[in-house]
Amino acid sequence: MKYKILEKPNCHEAYDLIEEALRKRATITIFACCKVNYEGRALSELDWGERIIMIKPDGAFLIHQDKKVEPVNWQPPKSRTRQYIKNDTLFLESHRRTPKELLTVEIKQIQFITYANIEDFEELEQAGYEKDMGDMIMEKPHIIEEGFTPTAREYSVEHGFIDILGKDTDNNLMILELKARKAGVNAVKQLMRYIQDLENTENDYLREVEAEKKKIRGLLVAPSIMDDALEMIEEEGIEFVSVKPPRELKRDKKVTLDFF
Repeated sequence: MKYKILEKPNCHEAYDLIEEALRKRATITIFACCKVNYEGRALSELDWGERIIMIKPDGAFLIHQDKKVEPVNWQPPKSRTRQYIKNDTLFLESHRRTPKELLTVEIKQIQFITYANIEDFEELEQAGYEKDMGDMIMEKPHIIEEGFTPTAREYSVEHGFIDILGKDTDNNLMILELKARKAGVNAVKQLMRYIQDLENTENDYLREVEAEKKKIRGLLVAPSIMDDALEMIEEEGIEFVSVKPPRELKRDKKVTLDFF
């Protein structure tokens, strides 16, 4: 059976259906009055109310109220779900090992419970993100400046990964930090950390730059920049290049975003 629905089940009927759904690795949806407790990196308690509980085959466990996009409580994929009955009350638990977290749901009344074996093998294709900007710059490096040559992508340094590393026509080293939306002070600080990482680390790129007495250029690449970030890059000698992310999906070339 691809799906099953029970209306107003008692706790034992609900227990059996959840057990069956977990065994079949199905997606479970429960509309019920419940109370929620969380123990982990913090402590929280959500008193009684009607909510939607969703348990996915990958272990994700989500509790939604009737407002907001985000769940009010949740556990990520690879969490473990178990259930038990105590004093004729159904309890659901979602365990996470690292970090150690426990989400406990006490269910008082279930309006309906359903499970479904969902077949969906597609991945969401999105446009207008840093990866799309990186792809575009690698294909058309002249949009940064004439003569720019990319030499590495996602280059690992102490504080993360440099989006694009390259050289200009004078063989100066160029560090590109990409932002798909309006760049702020945090983006500037991140780029400054990457510059410091290269200056403090022995590597082939830096040895070549030092041998030729060249400089390291930091470039913040984004559609626009906030005023306080612009003031900071001027003080730090960092450059800003205005580049808009592509707004087409590669597969069908249809425009998907219109932010600018």
